[in-house]
Amino acid sequence: MSSSIRVALASVAGASLAAVVVALAVAPVFISSPAASSTTTSIESGVFTSGDASVSKKPDTAFLYAGVESQQSTASAAQSDLAGKAAKLIARVKALGVADKDLNTAGYSVGPVYTPTGQTISGYRASEQLQITWHSVDTVGKTLDAIVQEGGATNVGVSFGLADPKAAQAEARTLAIADARSRAQAMAAAAGVKLGQVIRVSDLTSSGVPSARFDVGAAAPAATQVPVGELSVSVSVEVDFAIA
Repeated sequence: MSSSIRVALASVAGASLAAVVVALAVAPVFISSPAASSTTTSIESGVFTSGDASVSKKPDTAFLYAGVESQQSTASAAQSDLAGKAAKLIARVKALGVADKDLNTAGYSVGPVYTPTGQTISGYRASEQLQITWHSVDTVGKTLDAIVQEGGATNVGVSFGLADPKAAQAEARTLAIADARSRAQAMAAAAGVKLGQVIRVSDLTSSGVPSARFDVGAAAPAATQVPVGELSVSVSVEVDFAIA
């Protein structure tokens, strides 16, 4: 084979190899759309509703608030004078039959009193506030009179509550769930479906039981009247039902 033919063949072979290399280098990349997720989110079918209920109960516990205060030229004098007043008040409260566990200090403070301009201290005020748990709600008025007239309290107040609100809350919760079921049945009937079993129940009620509060101030010479009335214990629930 002549040298010219060999060069030609080598040139063709080199060109072919270069074409293969180029072809491999620019081989197309195919990007396909991702397949549908195997864990697709499905909307759960059901009847979702809420229920509310309230029950009224007569309070069985009163919370009395009785305070004394003193204002003197110095902080130590105010504190000392307050100690004597507080001792007299506490002694009268205990004489009424209040147990130690039912008598708590709700607040205590000693601080300066300023002139109207707010730049000069004119004296010092000391105050102490007691909280008394009273288990006879029908005698609250007489108790307040004794605390003020014989115990020397200068500011008093009272609120009412339940010693154990759980029973009233359980009763209201049962009624609230029944209310939710009644609403759900009405909704299911209107939609032409049949109500199934309960999927979830949530209690939306805020903690605590509301209590009535009265600020009595200094009791008048006449017997103090403090009507007790009733407390309303409310419960709200959310109930989810399946569709049968």
